[in-house]
Amino acid sequence: MSSQTTRPTLPFWLLIAIVGVIVGVSMGRAQSMGLYLSPVTSTLGVGREAFGLAMAMAQLMMGVFAPMSGALIDKFGAGRVVALCLLTTVAGLGLMYAATTSAALIVSGALMGIGVSGTGVTALVGTVGRLAPPDKRMSAIASMGMSAGIGGFVALPVMHLLIERIGWQGSLLWLMAITALLIPLAWPIGGKPSTVSGPVRNQTLREALREAFQHPSFLLLSAGFFVCGFHVAFIMVHLPAFTVDQGLPTWVGPTALFVLSVANIVGTYIAGQSGRFIEKRRGLSLIYFGRAVIFLGFLVLPMTPVVVIFLCGLLGLLWLATIPLTSGLVATFFGTTWMSMLFGFVFFAHQLGAFLGVWIGGRVFDVTKSYSAMWWMSITLGVLAGLINWPIKEAPVARLTGAVPTSN
Repeated sequence: MSSQTTRPTLPFWLLIAIVGVIVGVSMGRAQSMGLYLSPVTSTLGVGREAFGLAMAMAQLMMGVFAPMSGALIDKFGAGRVVALCLLTTVAGLGLMYAATTSAALIVSGALMGIGVSGTGVTALVGTVGRLAPPDKRMSAIASMGMSAGIGGFVALPVMHLLIERIGWQGSLLWLMAITALLIPLAWPIGGKPSTVSGPVRNQTLREALREAFQHPSFLLLSAGFFVCGFHVAFIMVHLPAFTVDQGLPTWVGPTALFVLSVANIVGTYIAGQSGRFIEKRRGLSLIYFGRAVIFLGFLVLPMTPVVVIFLCGLLGLLWLATIPLTSGLVATFFGTTWMSMLFGFVFFAHQLGAFLGVWIGGRVFDVTKSYSAMWWMSITLGVLAGLINWPIKEAPVARLTGAVPTSN
């Protein structure tokens, strides 16, 4: 097993708060980039598919680099990885600021995705898992999801206000400055993970990968998280434009996402505590089934400001609630030694779904001038994800229990 060492001797709660600030700002900004769809496409004269592809590239790169960032953090600590990824995010924001073509937008999205791969929940979940004692691990991990929700809670209105007051390009300069101010926070969490003695022998990276990818429940968990990514990215990028298409005022989309972010804080907290009362795999199934029902509401209910905001409030309760449950299962299966890397692979599946959710959303709209097909896809995938998570076996691998390996 591993523990986390840090350069300064700081209280546990302060270290968690530092990680929470990094996650909150990074994830809040990433979740709010859909606000730029209309102004950017209007200014550059490109279609929604072009912007959607740029944001899809951000999602994909976030997933592609998450296992690498996680492995580096598990091996060497979070400090330098976080600092480098923050600089990469600044570069991506700067390129979007200067973009004049669709190609520049796509590259900017890729850079921002790489940046968040080392500063979001996925990369730092292992750091938090090692900092927290076992009895507080689920709650500590849930606090990361809550931090992401608080980040969205703050980022959405602030970014919307900045765009309205100083334009989308001016707002990007502010985002670059805010991101750069996070770099000094990488220092306190920069200690190298240390190995402590115990009955469980250390694993090499290769052994950890072999064990995970031969574990059926890990593969089922990853497949379910693919659907989570499809849902989250589609809503965050396309909902503001969807509400405008329905003839609603421009404030409805940002307000609905704001309410979603507030509800997410509550939902993630409940999910972090739910392990005491219900198996994590059952909780995940219920979340995905619940999302499918809510998405149906976007098809059958009249789209008024109250209805959209109400539906997003319900959706927020089921939003990042998947994170403590999914990452908690990874820790249950394999322990925390390579937790960031292994959750990074689960997150890669999430980001493949996110890539498709953002890109297909833009493509479907450009072809049909409607998001109806996307709502039906989201409903179908929600039901499938609920079914996929149901048979997961919530138990440690034989290596951790000393039992004779059996088929899972």
